[in-house]
Amino acid sequence: MQSLTETGILPRFRAKFIGNREFYRMALAIVVPVIIQNTVTNFVNLLDNVMVGYLGTAHLSGVAIANQLMFVFNLSIFGALSGAGIYGAQYAGAKDWGSFRETMRFRLIVSIVITALAALVLTIWPAQLLSLYLEGEGNPADSAAMLAYGMEYLKIMLWGLLPFALAQSYSSALREAGETVLPMRAGIISVCVNLFFNYVLIFGKLGFPALGVKGAALGTVFSRIAELLVVAVVAHKNLDRFPFINGLYRSARVGRHLAKNIMIKGMPLFVNEFLWSAGMITITQILSTRGLAVVGGLNIATTFTNLFGVFFFSFGTAVAIVTGQSLGAGDLELAKAQFWKLLFLSVMIASTLGIILAISAGWITQIYNTEADVRNLATAFMRASAFYMPFQAIANCCYFAIRSGGRTLVTMAFDSVYVWVLCVPYTYALVAFTSLGIVGLYPLSQLVHLLKAIMGLLVVNTGYWARNLVGDQT
Repeated sequence: MQSLTETGILPRFRAKFIGNREFYRMALAIVVPVIIQNTVTNFVNLLDNVMVGYLGTAHLSGVAIANQLMFVFNLSIFGALSGAGIYGAQYAGAKDWGSFRETMRFRLIVSIVITALAALVLTIWPAQLLSLYLEGEGNPADSAAMLAYGMEYLKIMLWGLLPFALAQSYSSALREAGETVLPMRAGIISVCVNLFFNYVLIFGKLGFPALGVKGAALGTVFSRIAELLVVAVVAHKNLDRFPFINGLYRSARVGRHLAKNIMIKGMPLFVNEFLWSAGMITITQILSTRGLAVVGGLNIATTFTNLFGVFFFSFGTAVAIVTGQSLGAGDLELAKAQFWKLLFLSVMIASTLGIILAISAGWITQIYNTEADVRNLATAFMRASAFYMPFQAIANCCYFAIRSGGRTLVTMAFDSVYVWVLCVPYTYALVAFTSLGIVGLYPLSQLVHLLKAIMGLLVVNTGYWARNLVGDQT
């Protein structure tokens, strides 16, 4: 019997999925700062989660519900910046800093507009939106307390919307220009500020008043202001390193042709992120109808799965930047080759982390000061999520590859349309038409990740996504 090497299978596998040392050095230089920043952010979110949890289950669930609405805003900002990001990464690859500057202006303008709209909606209908998550079985007094705490938290969080949006505008532009360390440093400083003020303001330490969930919200707002100040001030003081910053505010000019192209490519991404995040919180709302304890359990599980997921979801940034710059430089075949190597590494990391999460889920939940049924649900949810992590890694890399070539309508179909056409109805059917308990139902609801991974591979394998936008504006 011939060996894998003799048949040529192993050499072909290595050629397609394994990069050389120089490739990994380049990719890790991009992704490691993003991983560090996101890991620190998610770790502090975890500590915030635990600190609020010490106040009580109602406090924890109220903040979790309010953060569902913040989740939609955050992803809407990311989606709105993505259209400019497609062109930004390719202009960076072509070293066209004048056009890159105009993409930066576009980011700032659209961030302000979206923030104004979000603030309007969350000011007019906060109670109605939060109440959607309080329809499950449980004590009415607990439901009322969750709503009150969610309202307290949300009102203060509104003040952090604009600093967050502007900070993301700067950070995304810097990353696309190849600077990932500054956003990382700004993020680390931000989370340190968040952690300090959350601790002293939630519990009333160092002479500060004990503000409970209000303190948690204030800590987050202060951290977002700090992140914006760091990333903006340092960028503007280093014009030689960041030439696109020079003259940024001398005018609000964005070329009509470029603005049109960004809108054409970017609007589907904005709509996609908005609809996708809305779909995710709708799925959470559907699952929450199985009981108020589900809200707390999902909040704990999501906090930890996000922390573990940082390591492979961050590879989406690497795919977008690495392949985007290669596409902008006109080397489409290189971009395709780079994708498969980044995908393989991401899946290996996701598989390892999934095993670790599944093994450790039981004792992780013991750090929470909440009811046993909430902890047990969180454990079950984490183990189910751990199994699907490799498939999520595949879908994530495929999404960013398709997006990097400007195939935004395909991206939208692959992401938000998929959620609303399949995931939401499927989850609703499981909840409404089966008698399964939430522990058995939740793993079935996650089967959609497997199908999405298969669809992503089929699309990316065609090579349809790989094209140069800045060399060919068609």
